[in-house]
Amino acid sequence: MRIALGVEYDGTAYSGWQRQAHADSVQAVLESALSRVADAPVTVTCAGRTDAGVHATQQVVHLDPPAQRPERAWVRGVNSNLPGSVAVTWIRGVDERFHARFSATARRYRYVMLSHPVRPALNRDRVAWTWRTLAVEPMQEAARHLLGEHDFSAFRAVACQAKHPVRTVYHLSLTRVGDYLYLDIEANAFLHHMVRNIAGTLMAVGAGEREPDWVADVLAGRDRTRAGITAPGGGLYLVGVRYPESYGLPPMGRLPAFA
Repeated sequence: MRIALGVEYDGTAYSGWQRQAHADSVQAVLESALSRVADAPVTVTCAGRTDAGVHATQQVVHLDPPAQRPERAWVRGVNSNLPGSVAVTWIRGVDERFHARFSATARRYRYVMLSHPVRPALNRDRVAWTWRTLAVEPMQEAARHLLGEHDFSAFRAVACQAKHPVRTVYHLSLTRVGDYLYLDIEANAFLHHMVRNIAGTLMAVGAGEREPDWVADVLAGRDRTRAGITAPGGGLYLVGVRYPESYGLPPMGRLPAFA
């Protein structure tokens, strides 16, 4: 039987999700732990690859285990073989039609910004820090231009391998809690660096460098060089993957929050 796993990780020490020959990756350490429990080589497929330094509270993977184990054995056994920065949070049996990537109907990310004159020490790899004061209201106004289906070429990394740049953003909001700003975004799928490029662009609006309507011009121009910076990977969290309800999988992980 195929199984699906929910995975949480701190991506600070990893080169990203995808297995690489000469660098540590989340996929490699997870597959190693699963292989120990299964007593055979295991390969997993994820809902969406994350970049170096990016975190997750709800990555979803599937695998066809070479051995049958009780659900408790998978969770506890795998976690006992994982480093402290990676953990399996749940497991579900699914039918063979389920695919962690292609069965997903939406993904949700949270991007965390810290607007404070002094750089953080403890949270330096978990938030995007700026010394500038960010005004959330202009950022919210600018974000409205990105809702719906658009060509997001202006927010696409040069190395993006997606076949086309059209994506549909279902939800995009910004909230402030003290010195922290949370950007929450959900879409059917994302381009390489899309969330980080949106965050960098909205930060320019929040800092007063650009007017909110500039974002509409950037979007229409489809030119990456006209948008804002690529915001740091450490502020980004994959927090949810949605699937048809028939699979019975949790749609969200916990939302990272700071105070």
